[in-house]
Amino acid sequence: MQQILFIQTGTGIDVHGQNVTKASTRAVEDAIHYNSMPGIEKNLPDQRLENMKVNVKLAVPVDHDKLDKEKIKVIIPYGTVTVEVMNGGMATTSGIFLEDKHDKNDLMYIVNAAVEVGY
Repeated sequence: MQQILFIQTGTGIDVHGQNVTKASTRAVEDAIHYNSMPGIEKNLPDQRLENMKVNVKLAVPVDHDKLDKEKIKVIIPYGTVTVEVMNGGMATTSGIFLEDKHDKNDLMYIVNAAVEVGY
């Protein structure tokens, strides 16, 4: 990305499913949900949304290999989207304690996202 015009951050949690894609999706939606970028086209090459680049950075606690990046990309409505994954976030107890702890690990997955918009 040559020039960053806008950055927003968000957090997503999957409380009981241990699904890193679900937590990541929620983090990206949280980052972009309350934003409006009126006039951004004026700052893009040829003033076209198709020229916008979006870099999604995800801080993921575990299961990096299970993250479905394509499900993250479709959340972003315009431009060319890339997804970077790094260590971060948190895996912590959901407060459910199972009798057979070897049967299932009931953790919350917490993911942080930074969404960079530019060209």
